[in-house]
Amino acid sequence: MKEKFRKMMQGRYGMDALSQFLMVVGMVIMILASIVNSSILSFIGYAAVIFVYVRVFSKNYHKCYAQNQKYLLLKNRVRGYFWKKKSIMNQRKTHRIYSCPSCKQNVRVPKGRGKVEIRCPKCSTKFVKKA
Repeated sequence: MKEKFRKMMQGRYGMDALSQFLMVVGMVIMILASIVNSSILSFIGYAAVIFVYVRVFSKNYHKCYAQNQKYLLLKNRVRGYFWKKKSIMNQRKTHRIYSCPSCKQNVRVPKGRGKVEIRCPKCSTKFVKKA
């Protein structure tokens, strides 16, 4: 049985990060549809799961790979945005974060120093801010 499955999956794309995400989303939508008793949500959930199976058994490797790369790029952008916001919130008590007026580079300055002249490390522009 294992050998038959292995032969069948040979040359197919298989499971990737996008497929896993869509499978979880589809299952959550189907559970939500059963709670709310909505046929539209149920249809969307089943469509997501069917799309996952089509991707997993697809032989069009390059198309599935490109879709997964786009998903990973979007996921990393969203994660980076929230990681940056979390980092700023953690440093809020000890530092002030200013952005350079010319190049928009973020510059971190310790709090409690009064008026300071800040030099941007990227473009060397000097500007005065109160820390």
